[in-house]
This record gives sequence, C-alpha cells and structure tokens, in this order.
Amino acid sequence: MAKKATKTITVEQIGSPIRRPKEQRATLVGLGLNKMHRRRTLEDTPSVRGMIASVGHLVRIVDEA
Repeated sequence: MAKKATKTITVEQIGSPIRRPKEQRATLVGLGLNKMHRRRTLEDTPSVRGMIASVGHLVRIVDEA
C-alpha cells in the first residue's frame, strides 16, 4: 500500500513574544518557534492552521507544499 504524501507548511517567526499574553507565547512554543526568524516545517492540519491563525501577527507562511 502506497504511503499518502502529507502536505506541509513552513512558517517563520517575524514578531517578538515580548509583552504578549502567555497563551500566544505558548502557541509559538507549540509551533516550535521561540526566537526571531526561526523557521519550522509542519504538517498542514486544521489544528496547526488554527495555531498559526491565533498568532498570525507574529508569524508568516513561507511555503506551502
């Protein structure tokens, strides 16, 4: 049986978590981001999309594959 290729999304942190609510800091850590200009390639799922949307002002989508 062939393995299904999963879609991925690459995000980069462009905003500082300083003076942000704890929930937003925790979301960045959950995405694997905790320092400026770090990039992470994540599986494109509804939960990851929701996390990105909740800190959309602190991250940008670099690539969708």
